Amino acid sequence: MTNQTNKRGVAVPLMIAVALALGIGIGIFFGSRGQGRTINIIGRDRPTSKIGSILSLIDSHYVDSINVDTLTEEFIPKLLSKLDPHSVYLPPVTAKATGENLEGRFDGIGVVFNMATDTVIIQNVVLGGPSEKVGIIAGDRIITINDSIVAGKKIPQNDIVKMLRGERGTKVKLGIERQDTDKMLSFDVVRDKINVKSLSAAFMIDENIGYIKLLQFSRTSHEEFVKAVKELKAQGMTHLIFDLSANTGGFLDQAILIANEFLPAGSVIVYTEGRAVGREQTVADGNGVLIGMDVALLIDEVSASSSEIVAGALQDNDIGTIIGRRSYGKGLVQQQIKFDDGSALNLTIARYYTPTGRCIQRPYQHGEKYDEDIVQRYLRNELFSSDSIPHNDSLRYMTPKGKVVYGGGGIIPDIFVPMDTSHLSTPMREISVNSLIFSYTLRYTDSHRKELAQIKTLSQAQDFIAHNGNAIYDDFTAYIRAKGVKGKITSVTEELLIRCLLNGYILRNTPLEDNAYYYMIYPIYDLVTEAINHIKS
Repeated sequence: MTNQTNKRGVAVPLMIAVALALGIGIGIFFGSRGQGRTINIIGRDRPTSKIGSILSLIDSHYVDSINVDTLTEEFIPKLLSKLDPHSVYLPPVTAKATGENLEGRFDGIGVVFNMATDTVIIQNVVLGGPSEKVGIIAGDRIITINDSIVAGKKIPQNDIVKMLRGERGTKVKLGIERQDTDKMLSFDVVRDKINVKSLSAAFMIDENIGYIKLLQFSRTSHEEFVKAVKELKAQGMTHLIFDLSANTGGFLDQAILIANEFLPAGSVIVYTEGRAVGREQTVADGNGVLIGMDVALLIDEVSASSSEIVAGALQDNDIGTIIGRRSYGKGLVQQQIKFDDGSALNLTIARYYTPTGRCIQRPYQHGEKYDEDIVQRYLRNELFSSDSIPHNDSLRYMTPKGKVVYGGGGIIPDIFVPMDTSHLSTPMREISVNSLIFSYTLRYTDSHRKELAQIKTLSQAQDFIAHNGNAIYDDFTAYIRAKGVKGKITSVTEELLIRCLLNGYILRNTPLEDNAYYYMIYPIYDLVTEAINHIKS
């Protein structure tokens, strides 16, 4: 089988899944300077007055009884579909969840859990949160919620989340199964405010290079980012790898604040322009904590919206180096308008432009193909070769130092890193398809909870792997043979991949959480290794 065939056979389903996820994610993580406002859509001038009249006529005169509210809910998305892909209607439940994610807080019990099996397994407990206060610990299994059995029922994860979250001050009763305990434990947990971090990792790769991973631009992102930068600078950071890969965006103001940290005074960060809102330009104030810092900014085909604003601001001002693959291509700004019933409308009100004047919004005239763009990039080999990236010469721009950049379809990186498809041997496919690395690390974590709970620094994590890494790898190879995986791992590259993932998943279950995970996997993360090589060269 050729390498190209391998890529098509394995990666196409993945890319389709990513594309589908983006279809949801980009509609949720909108760019906005404000929180929006509540308005009454019925009874305004011209088109809406006709819509209101028609709905009123249906309600009063239609031959059958019709629920006009239901009719309206079905009609609004169809109306918005005639606009652009990012003007979307959010029903109350979706709007609430979106707001919680972007605000960086919600009301709940304060646990991180997974459902790798059909049972809720608590990975970590939020320090000082409601669950920790009553004695729930990592490794506990939730068997019942409010006396209803949830274990073994194959209940969707979103439904479990809904059962655990709730209004602050309300109580949820949990039936817990704990290792080495014969009887089921019962806990009454009072829900409280839970803060969610948008910055998942910040650490020193070596004595000079720092790494920061930002998952989304939430209300607290700038604050988290500056705090992490100051801590890393205190540890000796002179080069920063800022990872915005797979970051689908968020609040526009947070992107502007973060970009400001890199740029000299007077540098244009971004400008927006729309029919009703006019033009508004933002320039740097010169007070950034990273001015003069050597930075490598990582992006990929999922990086969108606010991620692209930061990348465009740095690239167009000749700051640092953009590394990765062409970004998503979302150059539209949404304003969220809230309604009394809890629903919301994310309405596109402007386009944003990078400092050179680029609008990086990709075409959406053929709406049905919009969410298939990533799949099309894969099929035309763009994810594997920079030569396949389209360039529109009519949208060609020049940075102050003479670098050529293009608009009309995302940010094209300064250094291209192809998608890695080297780990496609038969044993690796079996391991991946059956999630054997994850299931093994879950089993290992269960039997080493007390030991892992003591790991609170990356130095301690390194020591743990130095003493246990080889034994873990050998035990895993025996585990996959018992699971029926045929063939052996003979490639040095594949062995490194497995070792890093084993270490990362296991140490994610320590108090270090994602910080340990990203620290352990960066040696196999092609964007990061390329950035390290670039910095050191």
